[in-house]
Amino acid sequence: MQEKVAAFMAQPWVTNFIIGVIVFNAILLGMETSDRIMAVAGPLILALDAACLAIFVIEIVLKIYAHGFRFFRSGWNLFDFVIVGIALVPATQGFSVLRALRILRILRVVSATPRLRRVVEGFVTALPGMGSVFLLMALIFYIGAVMATKIFGDAFPQWFGDLGSSAYSLFQIMTLESWSMGIVRPVMDVYPYAWAFFVPFIMVTTFAVVNLLVGLIVNSMQDAHAEESNERTDAYRDEVLHRLEAIEKRLGER
Repeated sequence: MQEKVAAFMAQPWVTNFIIGVIVFNAILLGMETSDRIMAVAGPLILALDAACLAIFVIEIVLKIYAHGFRFFRSGWNLFDFVIVGIALVPATQGFSVLRALRILRILRVVSATPRLRRVVEGFVTALPGMGSVFLLMALIFYIGAVMATKIFGDAFPQWFGDLGSSAYSLFQIMTLESWSMGIVRPVMDVYPYAWAFFVPFIMVTTFAVVNLLVGLIVNSMQDAHAEESNERTDAYRDEVLHRLEAIEKRLGER
């Protein structure tokens, strides 16, 4: 019976149905934020939301029944279990904030879609390498914040008055959000050669370090895709070999 349930849950139409319910439920949760819509069709929307949650619970229960404790060995299964469990917590008193967390159910589309899983797995694989890049960026920001505070702090305390303010201002400059007219040009009115500090900082952080992060993520995604392709190739090869062995066995019996 467990094998039949596992085979049923693995069918493509079941997966597509769950994805459809996830998307539909996300739309319902967005509609719940509108007072006008809730005033017109509030009870219906809440009933449909409860029906979607019931489908998610049934899905989790069937998967646990089919796979037993093996269900909890998969990180994606644990992810689904936690997301659905959060939705079941009563949104009363101290748990009222969990009502907003119900939108996390749409993240289940990641676990239900192989391509999205590949993207997430590639990102997770890149985390160790990203840690080194983040450490390098932290050192650059610390050095830049100390220098900016020493150089520009007296004239522009609102941006570079202390280490925290300087770090935040440099982060704004790194994102290129109003960096020129908002910060750098007013500073250059007082310190004409301030560009010699800000331009190299932008070149290093925005164009070098950030692109390095992107490169790490893209490389990890390519590795994950290659690994998946190799697994499919190995599975196909094993299937072909198995069929050839079966054909040779039949020919030998004749």
